Amino acid sequence: MVERTLAIIKPDAVERRLAGRIIQRIEDSGFRIRAMRRVRLTRAEAEGFYAVHRERPFFASLTVFMSSGAAIVLVLEAADAIKKWRTLMGATDPAKADAGTLRKEFAQSIERNATHGSDAPETAAFEIGYFFAGIDLI
Repeated sequence: MVERTLAIIKPDAVERRLAGRIIQRIEDSGFRIRAMRRVRLTRAEAEGFYAVHRERPFFASLTVFMSSGAAIVLVLEAADAIKKWRTLMGATDPAKADAGTLRKEFAQSIERNATHGSDAPETAAFEIGYFFAGIDLI
């Protein structure tokens, strides 16, 4: 089943000029990029996006990090896109990520882990709408 997911190239990867390499891997893996934009989140926008984690101990540092620099948000489309993107990203902890995954190759730590991806269809719908509200994704 063809589905869509949100992907973020996080500020650490953008700062280190890895966005082009990550986008190339996305395309080489068979995803279609349906939308893409460069953003600089405010702290309030990062808090809104990650609101589901508000009670978690990492919430404050995550939102500070995500508002620390430019990021690239993308809507990816493929068969089973959510699972496929999460597999390509690898485990959140790069030390536990499989060889060949983006996080194994590009992440610096659990927080500075280069990429983000939706974890379920409902999450994808919320996250895509957060960054691309009212935009017709062709």
